[in-house]
Amino acid sequence: MNSNSSFRLRLLLGSVLWTLGLLALAHMIFRAIFIRPHFVFRSADPIIIGLALLFAISGLMAVRSGLIPFRRLRQRLLDVRDGRLQTVTGSYPNEVQPLVDDLNSLLEQRDRAVREAQAKAGDLAHGLKTPLAIIAQEAEPLEREGHTELAVSIRVQIERMRRQIEYQLAQARAAATGNTPGVRSSIKESAVGLSRTLHRLYADRAFSIEIEASGEHFVRVQREDLDEILGNLLDNACKWAKTRVVLSSQIANCELLMVVDDDGPGIAPSLRESVLQRGVRADETAPGSGLGLAIVRRLAELYRGSISLEQSSMGGLRATVRLPVAG
Repeated sequence: MNSNSSFRLRLLLGSVLWTLGLLALAHMIFRAIFIRPHFVFRSADPIIIGLALLFAISGLMAVRSGLIPFRRLRQRLLDVRDGRLQTVTGSYPNEVQPLVDDLNSLLEQRDRAVREAQAKAGDLAHGLKTPLAIIAQEAEPLEREGHTELAVSIRVQIERMRRQIEYQLAQARAAATGNTPGVRSSIKESAVGLSRTLHRLYADRAFSIEIEASGEHFVRVQREDLDEILGNLLDNACKWAKTRVVLSSQIANCELLMVVDDDGPGIAPSLRESVLQRGVRADETAPGSGLGLAIVRRLAELYRGSISLEQSSMGGLRATVRLPVAG
């Protein structure tokens, strides 16, 4: 029988063969026990015993083969959950195949909805960038005319608007993809790309970004959101680091821990919880809008993860983000 055969047919055939084998063996045992004085071992008895064993074993094999597609289906579902497959592949018994087809249809529909949501978020971001750029250009002639304070104020507000847009778009994107099966992103791949960008951004600073994350560590997070999480963590560390920023990763209790350490001044224990709130900064004189760590926290929570801050062994801040691991 092929994998499309009815499970009920396999089960019925296995049950019949198993029953025939047991009946034949029971008959031989009954003769041997209850008709012992008159028991005569006939020449046909070895054939009967052999057939009985053959039927019983065949019955077990038929039932076992009927269960194989269900074990394969379970593995395919795990592959979809961990991002190794986008849909459930393979053929299954007639009783299960319609369910698999409906599930694949649902997965494809969900994938289309996510892509549409991401496209709309991208369109919104692109549509807002141009007006903000135009407003930013207006600050330049104001500064040349001597209105320095007004020009600085405009730039600060533009930066806050830009970060607010990024914050809201990140939330919308993560809300659409946070529970989507099949999402899988590499920690190291994302970190390496971000470190190159940050080195260029802070070219005037003499510090190193060390990536100690394993190339085999993946999280169940959309790549754009992983870049947002790591980007904010690394950027925050780069702002305050003296000479080193280190990103490492490890797996514990089905979670992947991303740890970013720096050798900067750190954050006082009394302020660590508050800086994770939206719009709060540990140092009001430093540039920024105070949304970086808040974005990380919100994105991590949308993916059923978390972030914690503590003292780093390097002397500065240690930020640890826990996210669901993808196999």
